[in-house]
Amino acid sequence: MRIGIITPAPPRSLSGNRVTALRWARILRGLGHRVRVAPVYQGEPYDLLVTLHARRSYLSAARFHRDHPERPLIVALTGTDLYRDLPRSRRAQQSLEWATRLIALQPKARHALRQHVRSKMRTIYQSFSCARRRSAGSKANRTPPRPGSFDVCVIAHLRPVKDPFRAARAARQLPSASRIRILHLGRAMTAGMARQAQLEMKVNPRYRWLGERPRWRVPQILARSALCVLPSKLEGGANVLSEAIATGTPVLASRIPGSVGILGEDYPGYFTVGNTRQLANLLYRAETEPSFLARLRTHCRKLRPLFDPRRERMAWKRLLAELTDDRHGSRRGFC
Repeated sequence: MRIGIITPAPPRSLSGNRVTALRWARILRGLGHRVRVAPVYQGEPYDLLVTLHARRSYLSAARFHRDHPERPLIVALTGTDLYRDLPRSRRAQQSLEWATRLIALQPKARHALRQHVRSKMRTIYQSFSCARRRSAGSKANRTPPRPGSFDVCVIAHLRPVKDPFRAARAARQLPSASRIRILHLGRAMTAGMARQAQLEMKVNPRYRWLGERPRWRVPQILARSALCVLPSKLEGGANVLSEAIATGTPVLASRIPGSVGILGEDYPGYFTVGNTRQLANLLYRAETEPSFLARLRTHCRKLRPLFDPRRERMAWKRLLAELTDDRHGSRRGFC
């Protein structure tokens, strides 16, 4: 089968959506299909089109639907779709109407959809293979742990929606005896953000901005960190969350639907979006209360099976089988 995956992210981008698209392409090729990842649909003779981002990929979805109304269209829902665009964007809403199936990265996404399209949604958790990432690494560019430090990583590009400096600000409020050090991986999306990160390092000895690093570096830093902080204002189901859980690193996360949908309502490591004091308190508890850190670690460990690559592969296999059944039922199907 010929499958196109459309993601608006530039070809060399390391954005979460492009990382997801490339992983899905590997999975689908492993299932025996011919797959191409592109930023826009240009009339290629695909049997199936997958678009990431309902609003930004609207024109691609519209053209594919116009040219091949009998062929399946899958729309993968991003955090921006679910928690920003869908309530107000007619284009995003129309993409969902055209879609044969919708993919969400966590089950709580269903609550952000209109009732009549919820039956189209399928949840596919983002997998992460620790062994593959370790084998891709090398000894170059390693960040050695500082003796006696309690390293906390933040893995997020410097964009306002990621609230990238929240952990740094929380670290400023810690007692002087704290050993916490914030290691921040991520590209500055504007010159202003880069200047802000540089200034933060000058005034905050607990903060180190490491910039954008190769994908294989992420699990190395995660595995050597005591905690990972995910302070985002919105997420559809963050790659870094599945990576942290897969590598055994517990998480402190802002209480947003995209994270609650993965971690669960009862997770003890939440803080209110933008609440620096709450995050500082959680950081200090994790550093000074072994029982609290153990609770976080145990909870995350129980979630690890969700992110097994075999599970994600099987989810895609089931989804394609559903679409084949649709064809035999005289609905939209493959050519």
